[in-house]
Amino acid sequence: MSVPANSAAAPVTWLVGDIGATNARFGLVSPQGAILHWRTYPCDQYSTIDDAIAEFLADRGGHPAPQQGAIAIASAITGDQVAMTNHPWSFSVTALKARLGFERLEVINDFTAQALALPHLGEGDRLQVGAGVAVSGAPLAVLGPGSGLGVSGLVRCGRGWTALTGEGGHATMAPFTDRESAVLAQLRRRFDHVSAERVLSGPGLVNLYNTLAQLDRIASKGYTPAQITDLALRNEDPLCAEATAMFCAMLGTVAGNLALTLGARGGVFIAGGIVPRLGRYFADSSFRARFEAKGRFQPYLAAIPTFVVTHPLAAFVGCAALLAG
Repeated sequence: MSVPANSAAAPVTWLVGDIGATNARFGLVSPQGAILHWRTYPCDQYSTIDDAIAEFLADRGGHPAPQQGAIAIASAITGDQVAMTNHPWSFSVTALKARLGFERLEVINDFTAQALALPHLGEGDRLQVGAGVAVSGAPLAVLGPGSGLGVSGLVRCGRGWTALTGEGGHATMAPFTDRESAVLAQLRRRFDHVSAERVLSGPGLVNLYNTLAQLDRIASKGYTPAQITDLALRNEDPLCAEATAMFCAMLGTVAGNLALTLGARGGVFIAGGIVPRLGRYFADSSFRARFEAKGRFQPYLAAIPTFVVTHPLAAFVGCAALLAG
């Protein structure tokens, strides 16, 4: 599914949103799912989600004001009160709906939206990594590192699909090699629980790099996640290269665990902000080998395809699908 130009108009629009710890993206979509207009706002520049939405709606150009909306947010959604995991924003869904004057407002986990988007993605919206062929109608899995680690899945329900809402990114991270065991042992001295998110996220990349430096008794250079994964620095700094390689391999471990847990023979999809930027490096990394490295179940996993989601606004697609359903 391609992203249409922002200049189209529609008699009815829906508000969609994709909110992470760093950026909030808002868009207007038509009831047919076309993305008509969208903008990105740094979360730290706004005291509340209301302020960010108000600025977007004021900047909607000639598009009609929406009366319905769906917002995907990096938070556990367990009721009316929403508090983001890695950012200070919190709000009541009912109160936000009233302040916006909406007839309908859905708030879902950001990876629930990613899961809902999967049936609507075209061949040009994903890149296959490794072999495997999808089994039609079988469960799908999606996970992705960004400011945190999102995890979800999609299962058949009658003629449609149902997204699974969970917090799999906070499951305990398991090591595969002695080097990974040493890294996780070191991290356990710092955190009371070393989840997958502690190593498979932007902050997780920094944790990997700094811990490897500590193990090797080398001074950390204080790199950001983008610097650690930068090709030039990877070529110059062996610790950046090792941290990035370990990140990809560990993501393969978690993706394989998820595939086994869900029976995701329809495919496993990698979304989020980090992996798509790695490009060919990720495809050539140890991700796929680690994904399959499950002993007696290696043939089972070898048959499952893995993809990188390349659609820039997949969460918008999932939000639109929810509103249309």
